[in-house]
Amino acid sequence: MARKELAKAYEPWDVEEKWENHWEENKTFTPDPDGPGEAYSIVIPPPNVTGVLHMGHALNLTLQDILCRFNRQQGKNVLWVPGTDHAGIATQNVVERQLKEEGLTRDDLGRDKFIERVWEWKKEKGDHILSQVRRMGASVDWTRECFTFDEQRAKAVREVFVKLFEEGLIYKGDYIINWCNRCHTALADDEVEHEAKPGHLHHVRYPLGDGSGHLIVATTRPETMLADSAIAVNPEDERFNHLIGKTAILPLVGKELPIIGDAYVDIEFGTGCLKVTPAHDMNDWELGRKHDLEVISILDESGVINENAPEKYRGMDVKTARKAVLADLEAEGLLEEIVEHDHSVGVCYRCKSVIEPHVSTQWFVSMKPLAEKARAAVPTQTQIFPEHWTKTYYNWLDEIRDWCISRQIWWGHRIPAWTCEDCGELIVPMDDPTSCTKCGSSNLVQDEDVLDTWFSSALWPFSTLGWPDDTKELAKYYPTSCLVTGFDILFFWVARMMMMGLQFQEQVPFHHVYIHALVRDEKGKKMSKSTGNVIDPLDMISKYGADALRFTLTSFAAMGRDIKLSEQRIEGYKHFMNKIWNATRFAMMNLPEEIPAVPLSEADGLANKWILHRLEEVKQSIADATREYKFNEIAQILYKFIWSEFCDWYLEMIKPALYGEDEAVKAGTQKVLWTVLSEIMVLLHPVTPFITQEIWSSLPRPAGDERSEDLATLPFPDMRAECLDPEAVKEMELFMGVVSGTRNIRTELLIEPAKKLDLLIRTVNDEDKRVLEANTLLIQSLARIETITLGPDVTAPKASGAAVVQGNELSVPLEGVVDFESELARLDKNLAKLEKTMGGVSKKLGNPGFVNNAPAEVVEKEKGKLVEMEEEKNKLSQLKARLESVMG
Repeated sequence: MARKELAKAYEPWDVEEKWENHWEENKTFTPDPDGPGEAYSIVIPPPNVTGVLHMGHALNLTLQDILCRFNRQQGKNVLWVPGTDHAGIATQNVVERQLKEEGLTRDDLGRDKFIERVWEWKKEKGDHILSQVRRMGASVDWTRECFTFDEQRAKAVREVFVKLFEEGLIYKGDYIINWCNRCHTALADDEVEHEAKPGHLHHVRYPLGDGSGHLIVATTRPETMLADSAIAVNPEDERFNHLIGKTAILPLVGKELPIIGDAYVDIEFGTGCLKVTPAHDMNDWELGRKHDLEVISILDESGVINENAPEKYRGMDVKTARKAVLADLEAEGLLEEIVEHDHSVGVCYRCKSVIEPHVSTQWFVSMKPLAEKARAAVPTQTQIFPEHWTKTYYNWLDEIRDWCISRQIWWGHRIPAWTCEDCGELIVPMDDPTSCTKCGSSNLVQDEDVLDTWFSSALWPFSTLGWPDDTKELAKYYPTSCLVTGFDILFFWVARMMMMGLQFQEQVPFHHVYIHALVRDEKGKKMSKSTGNVIDPLDMISKYGADALRFTLTSFAAMGRDIKLSEQRIEGYKHFMNKIWNATRFAMMNLPEEIPAVPLSEADGLANKWILHRLEEVKQSIADATREYKFNEIAQILYKFIWSEFCDWYLEMIKPALYGEDEAVKAGTQKVLWTVLSEIMVLLHPVTPFITQEIWSSLPRPAGDERSEDLATLPFPDMRAECLDPEAVKEMELFMGVVSGTRNIRTELLIEPAKKLDLLIRTVNDEDKRVLEANTLLIQSLARIETITLGPDVTAPKASGAAVVQGNELSVPLEGVVDFESELARLDKNLAKLEKTMGGVSKKLGNPGFVNNAPAEVVEKEKGKLVEMEEEKNKLSQLKARLESVMG
């Protein structure tokens, strides 16, 4: 095979686009369900069609890709299914904003025309996120791309809904739900985000019905008192338990309220008396059902006071009504006091509007029967990594409430339920009905609501494999092998997939769940646009390449630990990509067109034996770390091996062999160099697919090597037990210790790098003496040594730099090499200058006027300067002491 020339510098952008297109056009990642190999499958957490790639996506995709590429190398039949989520509320909001700019609303278009408009938007812009997934190098099977709202997924949703309804696990009823006044839809508990906000506890007097006094009730929402149904106290509370069974008068309304007893009431919170408003508080709803209380709703679906409240408040929004109620209470002498109180406020996860509890008729899934199966399956059938998330998973399932699945929007799977206008019969069929199953009437009306987006994504692991059809993919790849996802959708998605998988496939949907951590900024703060600390992965790819970003994320992806990311770190790993590229160029300049057919066992020399041994250890370590989801260890192992051992040591050590006249030694070294470099590409490929693929396609090969140019299809390198050589490692550690020790003497005593030195080694035993004698020329070359004298009787002159390596004493004579007097004078001058500067900074930091009045960042900057100068002073002082000790 003719050699390809590598460019002088690695420019990732053209390379990435070339190989993205190659893999997709050649269907490199499209597996055959009938093909050989144990199945390994992953379904991508479907990003919203409205979304753009963020750093969480980048991490998630990188980790999944490592697993998929590694398992292909293991000979497994790997399927990674891509796709997107139709994101009901978010997508509808996007299109409604477009309509607003045109002076239109969805009602102006009507349901059918509006849905057409959303599909147009999806076709034009909805797949933008997938092009960004491509830029990450994700090895998904693009021929099996799915969408939670496409025809096959709609078929699965219909099947599941109807079957759950027939089994009594889906029902319709009145219930208190989370309502978004802005989006005009119900939200599941998980879709409500809670924010800590400052507020107030309003202490309101409720006169007792018999005129004997009053109770004081503390509430954060005085406007909802207009819908009170009772006052509750704890039966154990001696202050109030004698009032149970009596009544109180509802201020501003005048009706009598029963005083009830319930252990739910917290004696210590507020005043110990609780107003019970079943229609406007989730917990009050449960109390109301328990005590058979009246349910009064005073807010309409836009958050406006309705006809169930006194006339004067009707038409007011919540804030206006609150002010009016407080003013009226104060006017009537019923407002005892207002106390500041921070509390948790629920907001819509989409538009961030405050959520209102709202009683309405909705569709629900009965969760407890499903949750019991999902709980029992962990960890016997499905393991969660890190393990501590298992407890969180259990807690949520143990406390689960029924899932409100109906949404009052138009974009989504419309609920397949029809009501007969003539007889009231509810019909939930597999196919759209034409007549009533009870009375035969054709006067049928379909439910207006659509299903929660999470309903369709809960079916993702098996709907993406073709269910409810009996497909080869479903038989081969279900259950899937691993789900990689963020902790924030452990409940939204993971638990629900477990329930649906067990219910409809009688198997868990995945054997492993890997919960990755959060990507934060370099100071550990959560990234957000409002704080301006977001690092855009697409910007980073444009600046440094996808491989540099992927390697950075992998290197910090320690299990259970958040990632602190900075652009500087990504830039640093771009330098690592350059190091790999330059090392390859050096290797290729010293490799022939056809690699010599020399057995590795015949390659002589310490460097060759050592690097082959280390390669075997690295292969085993990489395989172990990947199987154990220790992604950061994969990166750390590769970085150390490639940068330090391969580039800094091995390539330097083999130069004499490559440049020498001994053709047998050269051929053996070339074979080892090619073997190690080519297998590095295979090992590194799952983490950095682009640069490794480009290099692999340029490398020369041995005669008869017919392996594919497509690195993504190559197997993991075979283990070679015959290359393990612990003795070579032991010898190499001694060699490296001597070279490093000599270099450290040069560095510590500020000896010029180009200055040739003499080295004396007092050896501790004959074996070490043999090893060092055999590698004298290499030590001279790497440590820039003129002469080496070694043996058990070697003695060093008085003025020498010294180090000890495994008991062997190294000495570098310094007479004529270092001008001690000049160096000491220079050090004294630098120390005096540094101490003067430190004194000025210390004085400034000791001035209360500066510390108290200067901006905090300025003060911190000065403190940082002082720390840096202290460190510099210590280094100079240590060098001075070292020189003085050498002078003796």
